[in-house]
Amino acid sequence: MKHGLIRVAAITPAAKVADLTYNCEAIVSAAKKAAEDGARILTLPELSLTGACLGDLYFSEALTAAVERVLARYMEETASLSLLSVIGLPARIEGRLYNAAAVVYGGKLLGLVPRCRIPRADLRAQDRLFSEGKKGVRTVSYAGQQTAFGASLLFVCDTLPSLRIAVCMDDPARYEGSATLLCVPTAEPAGAGSTALRRTRLSAAAPARILLSANAGAGESGTDLVFASHSLLAFGGRILTETAPFSDGVLLCREVDTALAEQRLAETRGDCAEEVAVSFSLPMEKTRITHPPRRLSFLPEGEAAQKERFSEILEIQARGLAARFTRAYAKSGVIGVSGGLDSTLALLIAVRAADLCGMKREQIVAVTMPGFGTTARTKGNAEKLCESLGVSLRCIDITAAVRVHFKDIGHPEDCFDVVYENAQARERTQILMDIANAEGGLVIGTGDLSELALGFATYNGDHMSMYAPNAAVPKTLMRYLVSHLADAAEAEGRGEEAAILRDVLATPVSPELLPPKDGEIAQCTENIVGPYELHDYFLYHLVRNRFSPDKILRLALESFKGIYDKETVKGWLKLFLRRFFSQQFKRSCLPDGPRIGSVTLSPRGGFVMPSDANVAVWLSALDNE
Repeated sequence: MKHGLIRVAAITPAAKVADLTYNCEAIVSAAKKAAEDGARILTLPELSLTGACLGDLYFSEALTAAVERVLARYMEETASLSLLSVIGLPARIEGRLYNAAAVVYGGKLLGLVPRCRIPRADLRAQDRLFSEGKKGVRTVSYAGQQTAFGASLLFVCDTLPSLRIAVCMDDPARYEGSATLLCVPTAEPAGAGSTALRRTRLSAAAPARILLSANAGAGESGTDLVFASHSLLAFGGRILTETAPFSDGVLLCREVDTALAEQRLAETRGDCAEEVAVSFSLPMEKTRITHPPRRLSFLPEGEAAQKERFSEILEIQARGLAARFTRAYAKSGVIGVSGGLDSTLALLIAVRAADLCGMKREQIVAVTMPGFGTTARTKGNAEKLCESLGVSLRCIDITAAVRVHFKDIGHPEDCFDVVYENAQARERTQILMDIANAEGGLVIGTGDLSELALGFATYNGDHMSMYAPNAAVPKTLMRYLVSHLADAAEAEGRGEEAAILRDVLATPVSPELLPPKDGEIAQCTENIVGPYELHDYFLYHLVRNRFSPDKILRLALESFKGIYDKETVKGWLKLFLRRFFSQQFKRSCLPDGPRIGSVTLSPRGGFVMPSDANVAVWLSALDNE
């Protein structure tokens, strides 16, 4: 359960209508199966002890008395399991009949939660038999124990405070409490399209909370209705995992992150409804991770979703820049192009923005500025792309100017240190700024989110511009955006442009500030700061999810299993943290740029931190890992 991770399960046991002994044995078997798989929370269907279609038989005192006996038997047989169970049953409380769920742990009945809103036009006629539960909580005697009864119960784990469980017998979309996990027992009849509807409804019902549901299955009476089981686990507005319809006896089991749910809940909720807490303690243990986060955190799942996202991002970038052109009365856009990934995307965005606001493409002034490290490949790609796009192109060699600067400050030309590199970056920025002044235009920045996180940018060099359309685009996502644009260019008959973009994608990421070796790039960024796929992963989970470094390391080792070993991941994570903290001063004075997603480092509403924060606490979290 370290880091808020815990395994949860749902199942629809094979059932027989009104055969309580059989059903109890099936549920006990399901509980043991779930516990063996490491689950600590188990949700079963509504009215699972008896069946969901007994009609007037629910009124039978013999039935409701038997329910209490078999529940006591279940508690006795599962007392040794470290498993909290949510079991649907008909409960007779103080002469009234309720459609309720029993919450059981360690041989004890922690509470009974009744259904409050009884549908008036439901297909199940027996709903008219049940009394409506109330929001308050009182103590009642049931199954030989004194227990809490009411719809306002919250089950809180002492050993994992972020695990707060509510049993939702009603529409989970109406729940307003503080639970991070909603257990939703249901008995929804099957019909054409019902599974898809259920999936959509439940996944969207409580996006800030984890939702675990089990539905009644094929063992129910088929007199008028058929039930299709279907367990599902949802979080963040999407289904994490589910069982197929009519899969009685199939265990759904997966780890969930209650700490992340708590974080999401803190971001979205206001005052919670009044609740009564019932505490329980689970054993402290390390939860097995079977579904680690995706390696490419900034990409949605599925090709269709990705294409839609790419188009949306490109539109946001272009619209933002077009608005800046218009409101600044800009006569041109000035951009430095290197033939690298960042400047390529920025140039493509600049062209789109010009088209949107009625500027001629010639008003986009692309400037290639070869220096000591420029290769023929990157320079050639930059020039060919500019020609293909129809923008104005200028070539200004900076080597002579930088040599004069070296002489002025007394720096040896063969000393390849940070002065050698940054002097080139600042010379290029000065040229762009001066051309923008001369042309009545704006300098368009090219830097990306990953570089900003690492501070891998020259202060007052490529770090500065008048608008930065790529500022919220991480490097891993940028590759996909450029690839998407290459595919679009090819589909529209612009084969030369597509070929150039694909060669840009195949070029190693480099600032090209050191002299080439045998005409090839000598300076590979990822050899200096580490793999961008790791850094983007670290960035997402540190900024978006507020995870601690030890949790990020643990998850990364699972996500990148077989790709990087522990020492490699840990080493790059330490470097990321050091750079992320030490380079904040560069992010504190960023130019404007559009927000495209949930992670932004803008000091004007993005991730806010002081420039002088000490990283020691974050690094110490990795000391014992």
